[in-house]
Amino acid sequence: MGKLLILIWTLLALAAIAVALVLWANRPRRVSVEVPVSSAFPERGYAHDSFAKLMNEHVDADGRVDYERWRSSAESVAQLDNYLAAISRYSPDSSPERFATRNDELAYWMYAYNAWVIKGVLLNWPLDSVTDVKAPLEVVKGMGFFYQLRFPFGGKFMSLLTVENSIIRKRYKDPRIHFVLNCASESCPVARPELPVGGALEELLATAASEFINDSRNVAVDHDRHVVILNTIFKWYRKDFSHHMLAIGRPTQNDLLAYLETVAEEPLLGELKRAADYAVEFGDYDWKLNEVR
Repeated sequence: MGKLLILIWTLLALAAIAVALVLWANRPRRVSVEVPVSSAFPERGYAHDSFAKLMNEHVDADGRVDYERWRSSAESVAQLDNYLAAISRYSPDSSPERFATRNDELAYWMYAYNAWVIKGVLLNWPLDSVTDVKAPLEVVKGMGFFYQLRFPFGGKFMSLLTVENSIIRKRYKDPRIHFVLNCASESCPVARPELPVGGALEELLATAASEFINDSRNVAVDHDRHVVILNTIFKWYRKDFSHHMLAIGRPTQNDLLAYLETVAEEPLLGELKRAADYAVEFGDYDWKLNEVR
């Protein structure tokens, strides 16, 4: 009995040491911009105009980003840093008086997330995928970029994973955010130059959801095999879509297909109605960088 206890305690100690080593090796790496907030930034409210201008300059009609040209332009890099300086200093948590509505808050978190993703790519350029930014001990794919890197939002350094899951998803409970947040990869939603706030944000969320879902690369029906093939985003965040159906009073076992029908347009809508009892499959996620080709 005594030897067994010693063995158990030894194994527990080794496990604790292993966990400590993983945490130490993957300790956060802070990323920040060393510029002050521009004097042109408004004293009240919040402005995303400068980021919108950059997105219009460096995002093509297909929603891909010209990282090479952006990185090569000292002016564009400086403009992005100026925008991120404001993101770093102000947030709905640190400066709630700047955000008049819930939509203004949500717009901040989504655009700030997208802007830091772009900065993360530029800082590590050239790269073929954000998953090329590795943590020393990478337990899951993307850990280096989305967890180990920590970016400032209103004075608080957080990972992109924390911002998405603990703030955007938890607070705002709108599954359409998954069609706006851009992780710089081919299978994620396209980059969008327009950055509305307030009441106008509703139109962006609706448009983004419609365009994503009605794209056959994200939702496809195979009648021969009796399956609906979905982008992996629907697998990762299935709970969000299910909770939305519950919130609008339409709970169902086939939660994903039911949600898709609320957004799908013809001919997809008709295809989904025929596929009401089909199985659901998820395609492989393409982590290749969403760069201009």
